[in-house]
Amino acid sequence: MLYRVGIENNVEGRSMAWALDHPGCFSYGPTAERALAGLPEAIWDYQAWIQARANGRGWIEDGEIEFYLDGSWDVYAIDEAFDLANEGYEVNAWYLHDWKPLIDEEVLRGLKVLEWSRVDLLESAEGLDLLALQAECLGEKWNIAGILKHVAGAEWWYLDRLGLAFPKAELPADPFERLDKVRRRLNQVLPELAGSRQVRGVNGEFWSPRKLLRRAAWHERDHTAHIRRLRWG
Repeated sequence: MLYRVGIENNVEGRSMAWALDHPGCFSYGPTAERALAGLPEAIWDYQAWIQARANGRGWIEDGEIEFYLDGSWDVYAIDEAFDLANEGYEVNAWYLHDWKPLIDEEVLRGLKVLEWSRVDLLESAEGLDLLALQAECLGEKWNIAGILKHVAGAEWWYLDRLGLAFPKAELPADPFERLDKVRRRLNQVLPELAGSRQVRGVNGEFWSPRKLLRRAAWHERDHTAHIRRLRWG
């Protein structure tokens, strides 16, 4: 089966390979070549993950994996004047594939992926009381409560890039309430984006419904693995 792939370099000092037709399927590596080499295993794991949640009825076909490179992107920073800078706003990947409108089937699958990944995220923090959620994690930017708030905040931010978010002041302080409110908004608007050709330039970066779904699915699964590592190694 042929997989459309996007490479994104300089993602916190590493490279990333996106399976662009399958939101939430990705692999990391110290180089683009290593990230791409790890993608077949990520695809098999993703397929098993879907099948386990869909009563064995996944949508990825078995067979030999082949790749088609849709594009390669080096993350860069810009300043307030939109000039290249050593530090500033990071401009993340935009691929030719991100221009394509989402079709109804992709939206339905995306909603399922988001539903299942949310279950996984909540399970990763299950059983933790307030003290444990707020306990400092050595060498980490956030504690577990902070990671949960970050996931919700980033999802709100993705919606905001397309002018679809509620006012930022309405974000709840409680991490679980924040996650719930933002996800309810995403679930509400995503079906309305099927067929939309909207592309917005915000702060020097392109955004589309497809990019919103791609990054939301990736971000939640990535930080679910992050919390699991903190709890269980």
